[in-house]
Amino acid sequence: MVGKSIDYNDFETIYRKYFKDVYKYLLTLCRNENVAEEIAQETFFKAMKAINLFEERCSIFVWLCQIAKNTYFNYCKKNQNYQYKTEVQDDDIVIKLEDREEAKQIHVLLHKLQEPYKEVFMLRIFGELSFAQIAELFDKSESWARVTFYRAKGKLKEDLRC
Repeated sequence: MVGKSIDYNDFETIYRKYFKDVYKYLLTLCRNENVAEEIAQETFFKAMKAINLFEERCSIFVWLCQIAKNTYFNYCKKNQNYQYKTEVQDDDIVIKLEDREEAKQIHVLLHKLQEPYKEVFMLRIFGELSFAQIAELFDKSESWARVTFYRAKGKLKEDLRC
């Protein structure tokens, strides 16, 4: 797409199609709706300015998420007092969140998960991304995303039993 001119209507279509998913992705990173909204808006502003540089080496969604992630990390650097927040909301783990002590334990265990398990779990649960979207972000197969998520979930459950 380098050198191609994208008009306003094309970009508006991109915005409508991907804004919600980019917002959810950012929400997995920052756990703050206001911050995610602000960074998502900034992401699309940056993307609009640079759309003619998009080279189609990846999908537009992955490109937008890369911009979003970089924008979020820059936000964190500028606002060093900003704290990363996480809540776990999984079907069979949610019940345990009613107890503050167990919620704290889940939070600690989640942060101890190794990558890519931690990020895949967070993208799936907090970001509500599909396995296909997660696979695309990691440049892996959808099966890889499913297996990685279920292994992460299993590890959390196993650690909760101990």
